[in-house]
Amino acid sequence: MSLSTILIILALLIAFYIFSVYNKFKTIETRLKASIQEIGNQLKRQADLIPNLVSSVKGYMKHESAAIKALTDARKSILTAVKSGQVQNLVAAASQLQGALPGIRAVFEDTPELKAAGPTQSLMDELRDTADKVMYSRRTLIDLTADYNVMVVTLPSSLLAGLFGFKPKEGLKTPETGEHLEVKAADTKTPKVDL
Repeated sequence: MSLSTILIILALLIAFYIFSVYNKFKTIETRLKASIQEIGNQLKRQADLIPNLVSSVKGYMKHESAAIKALTDARKSILTAVKSGQVQNLVAAASQLQGALPGIRAVFEDTPELKAAGPTQSLMDELRDTADKVMYSRRTLIDLTADYNVMVVTLPSSLLAGLFGFKPKEGLKTPETGEHLEVKAADTKTPKVDL
């Protein structure tokens, strides 16, 4: 094999590597955008279910107007966040809604006739299912961001990232200090279940 043939093969291998790394960056960027859209999609679905939930339980929950107001406010926040398209707004709106749901669940547990209402229970199941899908979408966004950022900072793909202008992505913002980062002795004990 001549030197020119070896150089041509080597150049082709390098070009193939460059194209494959570039395409991987672009693929992950596209999947990141899709995962953000999926978070918005699931939050919108959840926001669309809330009016139905409120209508179903209003008769049972006249005395629980604070819980209904919390759900309604959360729905408004979700719609605003979906319109903004910002990841952090979507996450904040989802957190607000998830903060309102325990109050509703407590009312369900304390009011057996409300808990037994078929449409209401069905809607609560839908809300729970959607919350799980939002959590899955967040996890996907976190994983894709990590994969992308690893490629941006590790050799040899970091050389191509710099050449093509690929910069690290923020992903979901999480406070870097606070109790959520600490495991206390009580957290390590096996929980006891007493039925």
